[in-house]
Amino acid sequence: MSAHRSADRDGATFYQLHLLLDKHAGEQLTLIDTIAERVQTLGGLAVGDPRHVAEITMVPRPPDGAEEVPAMLSRLLEVHEIILVEAHDAAARVAQLGDDGTNDLLVSDVIRTGEMQAWFLAEHLVDTPLVRSSHAR
Repeated sequence: MSAHRSADRDGATFYQLHLLLDKHAGEQLTLIDTIAERVQTLGGLAVGDPRHVAEITMVPRPPDGAEEVPAMLSRLLEVHEIILVEAHDAAARVAQLGDDGTNDLLVSDVIRTGEMQAWFLAEHLVDTPLVRSSHAR
């Protein structure tokens, strides 16, 4: 067992990781609500059922069971990369269509939050080798 895994199990980084992921989740929930409101404002129907979201998302399903912390954080970082690429593409498309409100939401909220969260995750992984889950794409 590596020193890092032992440290995580012993709680040496548990509190920092807990705070990071709690903040992360709160920011993501805020984004989900903001995006859903924008969809509804534009006359669309926001997807509210997690099962439906799971069917239409580009984000790979996480593996069943527990993961080592480095694998979990690496997988989360990969998801942020997927979202950021899609958000940049969508921002460019809606800008061409003249939808300034959606462009602002994507750039100011989705992209800025995603970049910051990815940076925090990457910083947390600095002392930990990036590990891909055996269930990764």
